[in-house]
Amino acid sequence: MSVIRQPGVLGQTTRQRVVGLTAALSAAALETLAVALWFGLVIGSRTPSTALAGLGILFCGALLRAGVFGATVDELGDLLEPRRLGAATILTGGWVVWLLLAEQIGGGAGVALATLALALVLTAQFDFERRVFGHHSIRDTSFVPVVPAVLLAIGASTLLASAWFIDVTLTSPPIALEVTTVVIRIEAVQLGGVVFGLFAFIAHQHRFQRLLAN
Repeated sequence: MSVIRQPGVLGQTTRQRVVGLTAALSAAALETLAVALWFGLVIGSRTPSTALAGLGILFCGALLRAGVFGATVDELGDLLEPRRLGAATILTGGWVVWLLLAEQIGGGAGVALATLALALVLTAQFDFERRVFGHHSIRDTSFVPVVPAVLLAIGASTLLASAWFIDVTLTSPPIALEVTTVVIRIEAVQLGGVVFGLFAFIAHQHRFQRLLAN
């Protein structure tokens, strides 16, 4: 049974907000972890092994995120059923096309065009998930997930820009411990990952709250 239809002591509106917030946190965490690991593997010296490993991580993250969405709006089901594999494949392909397009064009124009392309793919992928996973009221809603897709694409462009255009490293003063001295280094791409995670959370929260309200 869908988690949004289970009886509880909370009112329906409050329950929907709690479920939506929890689902958004879970989806954003999975997406941020998968995209960040994939991005870290392929943005530098790319080899066939790192490309395959990154692709596997990205696909697994997309599959788990599809599972979170399906469990939230309908039922958990089997992660390996064709519709979940299809949703994960579309999402994985969108991220790969985004990076390849940005690299082929290069510079700020590459980031801008790749961001636009990613927003279009994410809009289609989000809508596909709604149609194949949602129960009747969610499938029939007129909500078009343009805003969540654009927010997530903007977060992705921030991550890419932090790796390409920003060469800043924040270093803490030496911290003396009992047996050693530790220096904390924070690079621009790490901050870009944090920003991406924030945008991912806002995007998924917006999407879940709109869908669960139906």
